Amino acid sequence: VHLTESGGGLAQAGGSLTLTCTGVEDTFGHYNVGWFRRAPGKEREFVAAITWTGDFIKYADSVLGRFTISRNNTMRMVGLQMNSLKTEDTGVYFCNIPMTWSTSTAARLDWGQGTQVTVSP
Repeated sequence: VHLTESGGGLAQAGGSLTLTCTGVEDTFGHYNVGWFRRAPGKEREFVAAITWTGDFIKYADSVLGRFTISRNNTMRMVGLQMNSLKTEDTGVYFCNIPMTWSTSTAARLDWGQGTQVTVSP
């Protein structure tokens, strides 16, 4: 499975951005998918995840109530709607297949380049 992130950019604090994780293979719909991020000078951290059916969702406490993860298996996409952005949301955002259903950053695939999100004051 190969996943590609897109949709990052620059936003002001309080603004919104939408990220998209796109899969290529038909098997995309068989996997849980998670969003992760790495802020400057920090370790990669879990952001949100959604099961392959879309029935279960998990968020990091830091984004709960502000970010929404969703998926469309027909389109082979997992989206991350980010509202009420804060400067601390700045970082490179990655999607991947999590190893476990948890907030761990352990993932099955090699990490891609991600997409940069920059939130200005």
